[in-house]
Amino acid sequence: MPIEFKKNRALFRDEVSVEEAEALLEWLQTRPTAKVDLSACSHLHTANLQVLMTAKAGVSNWPKNAELRSWLEPALKSGE
Repeated sequence: MPIEFKKNRALFRDEVSVEEAEALLEWLQTRPTAKVDLSACSHLHTANLQVLMTAKAGVSNWPKNAELRSWLEPALKSGE
């Protein structure tokens, strides 16, 4: 499972595809203070990025993949 949902944290793993966007949105709508851990994420479909940006989700850990981090960090920090 590319996203593991905990009580107030979502762990993103490997490739997170468009299929996960709806579940992510629903989960974030019920947890406005939730954080996401992107450290193990290697690919994030832009639908999920849009969900994270709209929800203004906090990031607890950025991707270890430097290229992925370089385009996610500016997009997600702008909403903080």
